[in-house]
Amino acid sequence: MKKNIGPAIRLTLVMLVLLVVIYPLVVAGIARLAPGGGKGETVTVNGKVVGYKLIGQKFTEDRYFNSRPSAVDYNAAGSAGSNKGPSNPDYLKAVQARIDTFLVHNPGINKADIPAELVTASGSGLDPDLSPAGAEIQVARVAKVRGVSAQRLTQLVNQQTKGPLFGIFGPAKVNVLALNVALDQLK
Repeated sequence: MKKNIGPAIRLTLVMLVLLVVIYPLVVAGIARLAPGGGKGETVTVNGKVVGYKLIGQKFTEDRYFNSRPSAVDYNAAGSAGSNKGPSNPDYLKAVQARIDTFLVHNPGINKADIPAELVTASGSGLDPDLSPAGAEIQVARVAKVRGVSAQRLTQLVNQQTKGPLFGIFGPAKVNVLALNVALDQLK
């Protein structure tokens, strides 16, 4: 047993240096090469940072396309889901409240037509994207409030829709921040 203690201690020290020092430095170095230098890719309008490209933000005004709900109120430091199952009474109450609010702000929409992503929070609570259907269902409301044709807003949604990665991986999506920035820039 004594002959195993020395190699075990050496292996522990090597792994400690490798995993606690070297690996984090390599990851941080690679992150510096990413857009935003590892601090997140910001979206700037007229020289002012309006948000982060990959972090969801709260848009609740009728003149904007609404974001997906967040279980952590869009706090990136506390990224998490609600951890409540689909049969949890508190969860069901929160989803029903979101449905009721959505229907009040989007008259003429049937409950069955609301995409689930507009009334359920994502696993991270920070999802920046909606499906094209999640954006399109809000077109009539935004068009009415802004006095823009629904056809023009549908074109804007289509312009902001990004297809699946390499055409096959994942669903089509619309970044809500990018869509709302483009919406503000409409003449």
